[in-house]
Amino acid sequence: MASLIELAPIAEEMQQVDALVRARLDSDVPLVRQVAEYIVAGGGKRLRPTILAGIIRRASVVDTTEEEWDRVMSVNVKSIFLLSKAAIPVMARTGGGVIVNTASGWGLVGGRNAASYCASKAAVVNLTRAMALDHAAQHIRVNCVCPGDTDTAMLREEARQLGEDVERFLAGSAQRPMSRMGRPEEIAQAALFLASDASSYVTGTALVVDGGGLAGSG
Repeated sequence: MASLIELAPIAEEMQQVDALVRARLDSDVPLVRQVAEYIVAGGGKRLRPTILAGIIRRASVVDTTEEEWDRVMSVNVKSIFLLSKAAIPVMARTGGGVIVNTASGWGLVGGRNAASYCASKAAVVNLTRAMALDHAAQHIRVNCVCPGDTDTAMLREEARQLGEDVERFLAGSAQRPMSRMGRPEEIAQAALFLASDASSYVTGTALVVDGGGLAGSG
């Protein structure tokens, strides 16, 4: 199971989105330390962290171990809590900022054989809303992106976990109104919008980027 947490700029050319850290983690402690060091070093800047954290375990509740449940929750949800806890006081002191979290379409609707992932991403959506309410008066906006199936290594890992042929699984993932999977850069552009001043009146929002997958039937 992958355990890569990336805290990175959505687009390097957009200077208003801060580069944070890139770390492969076995626990949350290194993340907190690295982020805290970054925040202290850049305390005079207007922070706009984009938190790209996600692993998946394709299994039902019955087939998910307690260790797997805890790991998914730790990477997908606790990492956001810890980074936000470190960043928000600095953001408040420096005039505000923006946090963009990564949720999922499966944070808004359920999916089969992905109980821990669905639970974690639903937590990200509602944590985003709660933080938006708590910190709006400090000029801190908090939003999240909810991608649909996107052409990434994690999608291929899902096929492996389910014991399915990768190409067949990817073809199934493209079965949505736009008849294709998303591209990573398309998710990045959505996050960039939420991190930019173009969305200056947007907070507490879960922006779905899924080629129409959740739009309905027809």
